[in-house]
Amino acid sequence: MNLNIVLFQPEIPQNTGNIARTCVLTDCKLHLIKPLGFSLDEKQLKRAGLDYWQYLDLEVHESYEALREKYKDGTFYFSTTKGNNFYHEVNFKQGDFIVFGRESSGLPDYIRDSDPARCVRVPMIKTTTRSLNLSNTVAVVAYEAMRQLDFPNMK
Repeated sequence: MNLNIVLFQPEIPQNTGNIARTCVLTDCKLHLIKPLGFSLDEKQLKRAGLDYWQYLDLEVHESYEALREKYKDGTFYFSTTKGNNFYHEVNFKQGDFIVFGRESSGLPDYIRDSDPARCVRVPMIKTTTRSLNLSNTVAVVAYEAMRQLDFPNMK
């Protein structure tokens, strides 16, 4: 396993399915934090993951606190439009956790404020829209981390 991709209370099954597919193809573990805005049995979720779903390393957590308790020694980064650092400025290591927020509201303040130095963002122009689609953002950040790790098992 290369990285841990964490989705905080994801709401859209198609995004989670696309992210699951990215995780399989980059050998990342996917963590979902409840409550989920969908059932893991939903047809759209599995369709977005296609035949990759069976290969997904998936862990579901009852809460963010439960995740942090289980992985006390983990290094956590937080992807947010409010981050002061660009995602490529981080030195990702194998096993790091990258936490992404809800599609509608991002990460809550209490998570972002827990370690502002580890908040990272994907640069975007100023606009009236919120941000990139969640699955696109995960792919951008995950592939930068894979590049830094020299694309382990991917050559």
